[in-house]
Amino acid sequence: MPFASLGLSPALARAASDLGFAAPTPIQAQAIPAILRGADVWASAQTGSGKTAAFALPALQQHQDVLLAQPRSGGARRVHTLVVVPTRELAAQVGEVLRSLGQHLAQPPKVAVVFGGVSINPQMMALRGGADMVVATPGRLLDLVEHNALKLASVQLLVLDEADRLLDLGFADELNRVLALLPARRQTLFFSATFPDSVQALAGSLLRDPVRVEVATLEAGADGGATILQRAIAVDSSRRTQLLLQLIKQEGWERVLVFVATKYTAEHVAEKLYRAKVFATPFHGDLGQGARQQVLDEFKADRWQVVVTTDLAARGIDIAQLPVVVNYDLPRSAVDYLHRIGRTGRAGESGLAVSFVMPASEAHWHLIEKRQGLSLPLEQIAGFEPTEVAPPPASGAGGVKGLRPSKKDKLRAAQAAAAAGNPGESPAND
Repeated sequence: MPFASLGLSPALARAASDLGFAAPTPIQAQAIPAILRGADVWASAQTGSGKTAAFALPALQQHQDVLLAQPRSGGARRVHTLVVVPTRELAAQVGEVLRSLGQHLAQPPKVAVVFGGVSINPQMMALRGGADMVVATPGRLLDLVEHNALKLASVQLLVLDEADRLLDLGFADELNRVLALLPARRQTLFFSATFPDSVQALAGSLLRDPVRVEVATLEAGADGGATILQRAIAVDSSRRTQLLLQLIKQEGWERVLVFVATKYTAEHVAEKLYRAKVFATPFHGDLGQGARQQVLDEFKADRWQVVVTTDLAARGIDIAQLPVVVNYDLPRSAVDYLHRIGRTGRAGESGLAVSFVMPASEAHWHLIEKRQGLSLPLEQIAGFEPTEVAPPPASGAGGVKGLRPSKKDKLRAAQAAAAAGNPGESPAND
């Protein structure tokens, strides 16, 4: 199926091809026609499946259609498309895709990418004369509005990328403030690899008769047909670094993304690997934006063999042909597990995801398996057989986050119920 058959212009079809898409991926084939029809879309597909292009291409098409119907006649540009994302790295990535695709058009749009952690002044300067498309993290977006550097009353298309994270309580207040600045009549798109039960009701309340697009998520590699082979290895806590070092050397892993639980662990493990002559560096939220971007650029350019990271890199980081992801520490939730391992096996490439399972975390691992529909053998590596004794199970729910409704879950449910009580109105006007 060619891209042109989805309703895209020849220029955008060529742009998709130049970006590496020989044919539409399943998420693109299903989402693009619905978006071009003007429908709200709720899209769920695994990471690396082409989700960004699935909304970027029709957004660019819509913008070009607007220019054809109403040619620009001077004055400041008015924002047509607003893409809201949870992290700086994802903002930069989405902006790059929009610019790469848009440069093929007769009238390329002006794309502004704004996020916190850096000075606001250059971003305000870049917004002089307006912008056609804005990609933003919520906090910095609100800062720019308060500084009168940006107006959102003209937005016709709203995209929440990694929507489940934006609907989480950590962003709820900022997201509600953003929604209040948007016109009630607009098209809204939600894209994410996961939509946990805790945010489904709230997500549904923000969309009008959405088209649901769901593409099968990742599976274990046992059937030979999945993109990502998943392994679980039993090991004592104190021997994980030695095991990681051995696997890197014996398996010949050329590039590895290692997930840990804390910033301190990221620094500690990276330092130990570096001392063992493995080019490793940490990546976490305490690094400045410039340093974070430099690490990513150098990792993509094969200047680092290993990057040891917190969950900061679990979303919105697209590293082509990343062969291996390691869960040095298990993720807090099954949803985070899916996002972490989705950093490998992207765009049809094969990948390997390895999880270290300590005796103390074995029950937690089995819950992740259950939530993800996995059944992986718990391997033991010669010389690294675990000897630690697992603690007795704690009383109560325990295990993976979300087994019982938390305070956040209850607040989300209350917000969803309040929104559902006014079905004829946009939440932006509540």
